[in-house]
Amino acid sequence: MSDHLFVFGTLLSGYDHPMSRRLSREAQLIGPARCRGRLYLVRHYPGMVLSDDPAEQVHGEVFRMRDPQALLRVLDEYEGCGEGAARPTEYLRQQVGVILDDGRAIEAWTYVYNWPVTHLPRIASGKFLEH
Repeated sequence: MSDHLFVFGTLLSGYDHPMSRRLSREAQLIGPARCRGRLYLVRHYPGMVLSDDPAEQVHGEVFRMRDPQALLRVLDEYEGCGEGAARPTEYLRQQVGVILDDGRAIEAWTYVYNWPVTHLPRIASGKFLEH
């Protein structure tokens, strides 16, 4: 199981939210990263869908989780895809390839938006905190 987590929204270190503060306590920030995808504004939070187009990038951060199993269980609940959540869930946790700012490519867990995005405004920059 990977101990890396790619975040792009309310879990970012610069976002003032109890869950982002918890993540900062239970994981080490590795640094900025990006992955192929498109970012949409769902409500006050974003949703990412993956893309094969290298021009479509979502920018975020990678954390190294100290106890991945325990932290992912908490994050699954936060993202609404934990055990017992009604299906189809709004997000799915899956591993994706991400590129760190130093150019290294790694695999990391992330939460991919699982509902239709046709009615949602796109965050063209791929940067949630700048929308």
